[in-house]
Amino acid sequence: MNQARSNPVNTVMMHGALILYTLIALFPVFVIIINSFKERRSIFREPLALPNADSFSTIGYETVMQQGDFFGYFQNSMIVTVGSLFFILLFGAMAAYALSEYRFRGNMLMGLYLALGIMIPIRIGTVAILEMMVATGLVNTLWALILVYTAQGLPLAVFILSEFMRQVSDDLKNAGRIDGLSEYTIFFRLVLPLVRPAMATVAVFNMIPIWNDLWFPLILAPAEETKTLTLGSQVFIGQFVTDWNAVLSALSMAILPVLVLYVIFSRQLIRGITSGAVK
Repeated sequence: MNQARSNPVNTVMMHGALILYTLIALFPVFVIIINSFKERRSIFREPLALPNADSFSTIGYETVMQQGDFFGYFQNSMIVTVGSLFFILLFGAMAAYALSEYRFRGNMLMGLYLALGIMIPIRIGTVAILEMMVATGLVNTLWALILVYTAQGLPLAVFILSEFMRQVSDDLKNAGRIDGLSEYTIFFRLVLPLVRPAMATVAVFNMIPIWNDLWFPLILAPAEETKTLTLGSQVFIGQFVTDWNAVLSALSMAILPVLVLYVIFSRQLIRGITSGAVK
């Protein structure tokens, strides 16, 4: 096994396959971004060419800025994404700690019940969710999206974090109890720092679906003041269906923030995945 891993041919093949997959995955993003800085004729004439002095144009970005509150859409997406991730990580970590640390009647059944949330899409209950939001007066508010995304992300968060928290040394927690630390102090100061890679993994797995979601913003918060970036981009695509400069510019502005956030959390994501594989 070790000889196979140290074989330079195998190493080159694995890295080559990963590089090829990365290029294939990023190619559409590359095409969208470079064409967003071109005039319309160049987009269709040379779609794979980089912008030059003759083809460079920012008319698409100017159109997007003039026709809609794109910064407002961005702010709404950031509030919804950050707020949802905060509650997912907080409540998910607390539930995972309780399930992994304490033994009580129904412990396993509760874990299985939460795991069902991973297999059953939350969109099946869209009608019931909409009725609930109407009854509570949360339609066309960002809280409606935050609550839905929190419920959507909790099952996966509990499933991942509970496995990591079971690996935290009992001696460390018992030493804290002997020193007089409360359970909350043990949880926040001793356990959470040790499962930080797992929390970053949960954050990345939930961040991208929340940021890119169109379904719930369209149903629960379609008002102009609560539109997210994805919903705002779709409006531009519908409004400028023949203005490809504006369409590509809107898509570029929607793609870049999530790429930046992914790069920021990528190291912690890899650490969390590899740690889980070893354990």
